[in-house]
Amino acid sequence: MTCATCGSPSAAAGGFCSRCGAPQPAAQPGAAPQPAPAGVPVTYGVPYIPRVPRHLQTLGVLWGIFAAYRVVSVFLGLAFANVMMRSHLFGWRSSMMQMPFLHAMMPFIFATTLVMAGAAALVCWGLLQRKPWARVLAIVFGVLALLKFPFGTALGIYTLWVLAPSASGVEYDAMAVE
Repeated sequence: MTCATCGSPSAAAGGFCSRCGAPQPAAQPGAAPQPAPAGVPVTYGVPYIPRVPRHLQTLGVLWGIFAAYRVVSVFLGLAFANVMMRSHLFGWRSSMMQMPFLHAMMPFIFATTLVMAGAAALVCWGLLQRKPWARVLAIVFGVLALLKFPFGTALGIYTLWVLAPSASGVEYDAMAVE
C-alpha cells in the first residue's frame, strides 16, 4: 500500500505511514487500487492547476505595458541625444560633431525600437485575443526581450516560464481561438 500523503510505498493499511506519520485508512475488502493512467504524472497532495489560464491575461497586459515603455523610451532617448548634439553644454558640441555616424545611427535606432514596440504590441493583442500564433511569437520575443535589462529581462523570464513548457503548449492550444 502507498501513503496518500507522501507516496511512500511502505505504509501499512489501517496504521500510520512509516515515513510521514499520516494515518492510513483500513483496506477495504474487494477493492483493488487503481494504477494511474499511462503518461499522467502522479502527484501526491498537490492538485495540478493549469499555468497558462492563470497567467495569460497578466502576461498580455505586461506585453502592452512593455510596448508603451519602448515607445516612450525611444522618444525620450532621441530627444536627449538631439539636445546633447546641438548644445554647447560643457563643450560637447565640438566632440559630438566629429562623430557623424551618431547622426546616421539615430534613424536606425528609432526604426528598430519602434518595430520592436510594434512586435510587443502584437504579442499583447495576440495573447489577449488567444490567437494560435501568439504563443510562438511571445516565446520568440520573450527571448529577445531578455536583452532589454531590467524590464525586458523580467518580462522575458516570465513569458518563458508561462509559455515555454510543453504542457503550456497543450494548455494554450486548448484555449486558442481561431
